[in-house]
Amino acid sequence: MYPENWTQVTEFVLMGFPGSWTLQLMLFLGLLVTYVVTVMGNLIIIVLSWSDHRLQTQMYFFLRNLSLLELVLVSVVVPKILVSILTRDYSISFAGCITQSYLYFLLGTTDFFLLAVMSLDRYLAICRPLHYETLMNRPICVRLVMASWIAGFLWVLSPTILMANLPFCGPNAIDHFFCDSWPLMRLSCGNTQLLELVAFILSTAVLLGSLAVTSVSYACILATVFQTPTAAERKKAFSTCASHLTVVVIVYGSSIFLYIRTSEAQSMLLNKGVSVLGCIITPLLNPFIFSLRNDKVKQALGDALRWHRNIGARRL
Repeated sequence: MYPENWTQVTEFVLMGFPGSWTLQLMLFLGLLVTYVVTVMGNLIIIVLSWSDHRLQTQMYFFLRNLSLLELVLVSVVVPKILVSILTRDYSISFAGCITQSYLYFLLGTTDFFLLAVMSLDRYLAICRPLHYETLMNRPICVRLVMASWIAGFLWVLSPTILMANLPFCGPNAIDHFFCDSWPLMRLSCGNTQLLELVAFILSTAVLLGSLAVTSVSYACILATVFQTPTAAERKKAFSTCASHLTVVVIVYGSSIFLYIRTSEAQSMLLNKGVSVLGCIITPLLNPFIFSLRNDKVKQALGDALRWHRNIGARRL
């Protein structure tokens, strides 16, 4: 039963990170620097893996798509926070809120699928090297990436439709810095049981399913690596997987942590903190993890910088 004479909320207010104007200004500067570095870092990975002949392999094709995904993910959340702090207007329209929530979970779900595909790629490269080019050629890579995006698009569609059709009578203050589904559901004056059930089933399926593929792939990789006769070959095999495995641990660790619910106040604080790790810190670390631990990427970046310096010197 809805309250009498209720009206549908047309906009929400994102409470974000409350504090004094000085604290908000420091937060703005920190987020601005983080966003610029994240965008530039992921763009460098995309451009290098696209243009350098040494990076025209399946692994870097997947890395390029992962960087693109992280770039879009951080752009869905951070610019809105920056504008809100600068203008002191923390409102967001109902349609804008639903759209932001959908894009966030679409990208997060696609991230899980893509990480599972990347772990399968490393499994085939290390455990089935003789069949690798046949089983993981470029057309298959393209299909796998497209399937990850399409699956992410469809996976979160039904929960978003259910969310958009919920009645919101007020209050309209979301205790978060973006339109996350859990605090948004708490504001509804209607029955959210169906949405909660659908969201739980779908999120659990994608999380545990992709984690199972990733875990089995790396278990097989470790078993194969430990059977490698020489230390040099073992080090080479580990180095090709270390960067990907680091990102996997961060992404899955933060996502699983979101399932921990203590008291309501602690849960909201925890939700904000883990969300910062997932949608701001991980996209920031992604280019550094892959570039600093990968000799080919470092070589390509060094060659690109030297080429630009030479071009600049000739113009002078």
